[in-house]
Amino acid sequence: MGAPPPPKQEYCNEELFNPVLTTGAQVSCILVLSHFFQLVLKPIGQPAPVAQILAGFVLGPSVLSRIEGVKNFFFQNFAGDYYEAMSLYSRMFIMFLIGLEMDVPYMMRSLRPASIIAFGGSIMCTIFGAAITNFMYQETEAHGNMVMMAFMIIGVLANSGSPFVIRLAADLKIATSDVGRLAVSSSLISDMYAVLILVIVSKKEQMNLGKWFLSGLASFFIVVAVIVFNTYIASWLNRRNRNQKYLKNMEVFVLFLIVFGAATAIESMGFSSIVGCFLIGAMFPRGGRTARTLLIRLTYPVQNFIIPIYFGYTGFRTDITVLDSPRNIGLFVFVILLCIGGKITGTLAACHYLRTPLNEGVLLAFLMNLKGHVDIVTLSVGLQNKLIPILVRRENDTLGYRHTSLEIQNPESELRMMACVHSPRPVSTMVGLIASSRGSENVPVTPYLMHLIELPERTKTKVLYHQREDDEFSDEEDYGGNDVVEINDAVDIFTSETGVIVNQIKVVSPFVTMYEDVCDFAEDVRASIILLPFHKHQRIDGKLESDKEGIRTTNQKVLRHAQCSVAILVDRAHTAGTSSQTQAQGSEALQHVATLFFGGPDDREALGFSKRLGTHHHINLTIIRFLPLSAREHNVGANVATVAHKADDVLMAIPDHETDTEADNAMLTDFYNRYVTSGKVGYVEKYVESGEETASALRDMADMYSLFIVGKGGRGHSPLTTGMSDWEECPELGTIGDLLASSDFDISGSVLVIQQHRDSQNDDDDR
Repeated sequence: MGAPPPPKQEYCNEELFNPVLTTGAQVSCILVLSHFFQLVLKPIGQPAPVAQILAGFVLGPSVLSRIEGVKNFFFQNFAGDYYEAMSLYSRMFIMFLIGLEMDVPYMMRSLRPASIIAFGGSIMCTIFGAAITNFMYQETEAHGNMVMMAFMIIGVLANSGSPFVIRLAADLKIATSDVGRLAVSSSLISDMYAVLILVIVSKKEQMNLGKWFLSGLASFFIVVAVIVFNTYIASWLNRRNRNQKYLKNMEVFVLFLIVFGAATAIESMGFSSIVGCFLIGAMFPRGGRTARTLLIRLTYPVQNFIIPIYFGYTGFRTDITVLDSPRNIGLFVFVILLCIGGKITGTLAACHYLRTPLNEGVLLAFLMNLKGHVDIVTLSVGLQNKLIPILVRRENDTLGYRHTSLEIQNPESELRMMACVHSPRPVSTMVGLIASSRGSENVPVTPYLMHLIELPERTKTKVLYHQREDDEFSDEEDYGGNDVVEINDAVDIFTSETGVIVNQIKVVSPFVTMYEDVCDFAEDVRASIILLPFHKHQRIDGKLESDKEGIRTTNQKVLRHAQCSVAILVDRAHTAGTSSQTQAQGSEALQHVATLFFGGPDDREALGFSKRLGTHHHINLTIIRFLPLSAREHNVGANVATVAHKADDVLMAIPDHETDTEADNAMLTDFYNRYVTSGKVGYVEKYVESGEETASALRDMADMYSLFIVGKGGRGHSPLTTGMSDWEECPELGTIGDLLASSDFDISGSVLVIQQHRDSQNDDDDR
């Protein structure tokens, strides 16, 4: 008979097996419970992190793990290190993805206000933490260095939990608003401050100051080296995979291994890798297949698995059973009040200094209070008691999607555009418009390019594929095929030449509901204007050929339902094998653009968009105003130049309920003073008596411009267009746009027809 194995060996085998079993069970239970709580809490508007934290809280020692059998399974003495390691690796990938998705240009532009808000709360928390250290040291009967305890308290109070802020802002639909982006930037800076405190606290006692400093310097150089290395390897991988949609799996694995190795090295030196992973992601080269592939590979698993598990563990590790006496409860409440008070006081003071509206300051203070440990449970309790959701929903209603028309927008403010394409044909002209709309080089623009693909009839569910793997599809042609490669190439060339990052989204949906995806996404990203391709494309012989009828119906539905301005592009500039005539990013040629102004809100919106193009150094813009012949005979405020010197009087005299004519004159007068008199833009007035004369005037200038911009309509029944609607083929373009897009109208330039968003659309106004 053989001797039984030694007990020590049994323990070793158990130690190797049980952490995997218990960790897998925890992950599965957290995911299942979080999905259950999401279904329960969704009707009352609770964001996803609440359900995930609550799932971990229920599973943890505060609820289910109080049962002895459950506790023995989930909380084994030797499993703690495995849980910490998993939490560490999760943080690495979360922070790296946050860096990849970070709007770095906005963060740089808002660095001053974000820093003031972050340090306002952090400094106040530092003061509060230093003030209570002696009290906490005595009450908790702590041992060791009181200074180190002070740093620990300050770190806990000052931390802002940026992953929670980012996810909550996304769930509340404010991530693309100025307040949401400012909160994200401020929380990241606060986290950097807290990590700096953590670096001081984590200094090992046996490590002398010199060795500690050298380790910190080495960690810094590791991050810098990885950032520089990524710049070269990303460029090399983009060239190597020129004819492929995405990188190969092995190449992606190598890139992840580099980030993982750098983060592990930093952690082994006794420093936190949170900031390092974020900086590596934020400084990763944008544009090209490399960054695009990393986003696709990371977004889906991180958003659907890693983050829910990470949030779940926040609740899972919380044990309220330690609050077993009034003294402990009092200390707990005291610390929480200091956390909230410090952040609110400091953030509101900073917002007051920056002259931020009070409602935005309150929301910023709330978001900056989110943390990753004990006080998140207080947040969960507040959410369950419906105290905080009331606040957030009220602020969200105030800060919700409020479209500001291009007519009144400052042309030097950020422009958020969303261009839609069904094929690669209009991409060149679309990105050319994006480049031209930047105006001067310092004007920020945030463009989105949505590739719309018809869902085959045999497939019954629509899917957003910007977070899915293309390798999963069995039929490449049904889901974009080689079009994806051509679109990516055009965007990559544009990005490399201009430095403008285009956010790409691919949507697969039936034509019947495709407009919903367009309108919903435009609302989510707070787009000021949606660019749609015309349902006809130009053949090599110059004639326009119809595409699928579903494209036209989609355009019509977007015009009716979009919560922002909409423009339809009739692209005559991009024929087979040629580049866009309006593509200003790579050509030194001067492009001649005409804005046709007949009057009405849509024409004013077109003029507002033209403001941005007029300051571009490759655009020669001319405003052509059409007026009735009687206006010249009676001189009824027709000539803008004659009233330009009275601009201030004109603007002050217009009441809130001004007529369209007064609004037209006021806007043109202001435009004339600002752009025409300085020589940046040309201005011409055309006097016509009927629609026939208008059409004749348009034919005379057919070959003079590479792009015509005009409003869809909204001008009522004008004598300038009388009779022109008799042969109207595409009402969605309006009378003038339809004429310019007609195959019978001999014109070489592209046409951009713009409709201003109005609360109620009237078909009669589209004439």
